[in-house]
Amino acid sequence: MSAYRPEFEAALRLFARASEAMKAQGYGVPILVGGGAVELYSNSAITTGDFDIVTPRQEEFERQLVTLGFEKPQGLGHTPLGWVHPTLRLGFEIVSSTLYDGMADRDRVVLVDLGDDGEAAIVAIEDLIADRMGQYASGSAPEMLEQARRLYRLHADADRGYMEGRIRHESAGDYGVSDLEP
Repeated sequence: MSAYRPEFEAALRLFARASEAMKAQGYGVPILVGGGAVELYSNSAITTGDFDIVTPRQEEFERQLVTLGFEKPQGLGHTPLGWVHPTLRLGFEIVSSTLYDGMADRDRVVLVDLGDDGEAAIVAIEDLIADRMGQYASGSAPEMLEQARRLYRLHADADRGYMEGRIRHESAGDYGVSDLEP
């Protein structure tokens, strides 16, 4: 995994360890979405400051974070939902209990093998690009269009048909795959 920045790789390994602990207890594995998934799919060409996590078992996942040394920061400027590891500069936050409100195909989730640390579940590239396009379509995040386009260029093997439907859904029909192309 040497293509990634060291703190990102360390955070991904901690995520995998927490995921394995969840799996060992019979829970479904949490899924990495958002900026952390973007960094993974872009080989750290696009960096993030946090790991956004989807899990219906927030309390159990947070217990796992605590066992791995994560702390909940206090004070002004800190989100009440975020967790930080003292040696990393990346926060972890549970952002939802369902993957894109149930619209994403869970069978497309990618499992990344991190050796002794276990596996990390990552949202499919098509769903991630669609999410970026949805944020762009909302008008509140214009930078997301370029992020989606960069990811699309990096993953020419993505399922265009599936991605078209997801982008159309996330953007209320305003955008599609053709908007990712130059």
